[in-house]
Amino acid sequence: MLYVLAFVVSFLVVYLLIPPFGKLAFRLDFVDKPRKDTERKIHREPIPLTASYVIFIGFFAAYLLVTREFNLQTAALFAGGVLLLIIGTIDDWYKTKGKDFPALPKLVVQVSAAVIVYASGIAFTGFYNPFTGDYVWLPVWLQFILTILWIFGVTTVINFTDGMDGLAGGITAISAVTLFIVALTKGQPNSAIMAIILVGVSIAYLRYNKPPAKIFMGDAGATFLGFILAVIALDGAFKQATVLSLFIPILALGVPIFDNLFVVIKRFLQGKSIYQADASQAHYRLLRAGLNHKQAVMVLYLVSTCLCLSSIILLLIAEI
Repeated sequence: MLYVLAFVVSFLVVYLLIPPFGKLAFRLDFVDKPRKDTERKIHREPIPLTASYVIFIGFFAAYLLVTREFNLQTAALFAGGVLLLIIGTIDDWYKTKGKDFPALPKLVVQVSAAVIVYASGIAFTGFYNPFTGDYVWLPVWLQFILTILWIFGVTTVINFTDGMDGLAGGITAISAVTLFIVALTKGQPNSAIMAIILVGVSIAYLRYNKPPAKIFMGDAGATFLGFILAVIALDGAFKQATVLSLFIPILALGVPIFDNLFVVIKRFLQGKSIYQADASQAHYRLLRAGLNHKQAVMVLYLVSTCLCLSSIILLLIAEI
């Protein structure tokens, strides 16, 4: 019953608040303007960039209402989310002026948000040895590095995926459903609640972001969704995992992870900054291959669903 309540509250908060926040964006001129000189800008009208705040409000309103607790880990999640919202807003504001915000401040803030989460006790600590059944504790320095890399990596890849109407929100919803199932199977109610809340806010957002989009979440919203997905995996799927089940969250987030690994490697080999925006992601390649917008999004939804189903099958095998 709590999971139903968490989904309904998160969905309704986002669904009801997006229209007034969209109107506010036009008053403040906080909109993503179309640019004819770039392949990445495929919309033709100004689009509000205020969905990120609604997503943030919807997530924490539902979480605090359902769990009724504000402990150290909740505070860390909130503080990390606020940091990402602030730096993302600055980045989005630069974009409304047709400018690019420097990559270094974003990198510093995203890593800082990950460090805050680690300091609260949410971390990748080790795994079970399949041969002896003993838990292998990793050295503290390695726990720190792997935790920071995971949170920063997922935060970044979800942001990179947000280049087409309905794509990042849909991929987040599909991944969150998978992590919800994993958390339920492993008996982890807190992770399950966070995951189902993320499903609620993502689906409500998609109501306004499906092609043609009426609102965007910008970098602020995309990095926040990625941040929460990463934390859910750390607090759930990665917790006391076996060697085999370590691949479950990686498959659950397979589309953004594998696509953006390809993009990062390609940019590195070409001598470009990994933060340099271009049209090399899978959704742009599908458009160039002849698919229309909706077809490209549906293909990536399908691939994501297949990878998520694979992760659930892997979960069942690992539980045997």
